[in-house]
Amino acid sequence: MNYIKTEIPDVWVCEPKVFADARGYFMETWRASDFNEHIGHEVNFVQDNQSMSSRGVLRGLHFQKGEFSQAKLVRVLQGTVVDVAVDLRKASPTFGKYVMVELSAENKRQLFIPRGFAHGFQVISDTAVFTYKVDNVYAPQAECSIRYDDPKIGIAWPITNPQELLLSEKDLQHAVNFDEAEKF
Repeated sequence: MNYIKTEIPDVWVCEPKVFADARGYFMETWRASDFNEHIGHEVNFVQDNQSMSSRGVLRGLHFQKGEFSQAKLVRVLQGTVVDVAVDLRKASPTFGKYVMVELSAENKRQLFIPRGFAHGFQVISDTAVFTYKVDNVYAPQAECSIRYDDPKIGIAWPITNPQELLLSEKDLQHAVNFDEAEKF
């Protein structure tokens, strides 16, 4: 695995070594000892999640607060998304900044997002199958959402036409502005 630093410390792009031949390919997507060594601390993933979405779907910006916060290792099994992590750590020099990375079945990249970040993605292919590991179980009472289009964050989403965007009712009705969101 090749670990690539991003503009925000603690957020990593993880590129697997892919062994391809006429039969297809093989790659190791995660090994605890290697991952923890490169990330710099131990992460114990406890749950895997998967979603399928069509073009224009935007999920996020989600996070869980307090003791229920989650670190995530995300990747795409089919299609292409732009994935975003927003730093919510008040003491961080990158507080309020974001990282955007294209993840696809083709590039096989993964993104590690530590605790203290809001996370979202937008599907830019016809469909995408998105999967991720988390280090804490889902707790609905701790779930929060920040508006995907908050001007204070200023995310440059590739699809901006409202007729092409698909958001859940929850993300449309219950997301708050960055300034109103609970921080870490």
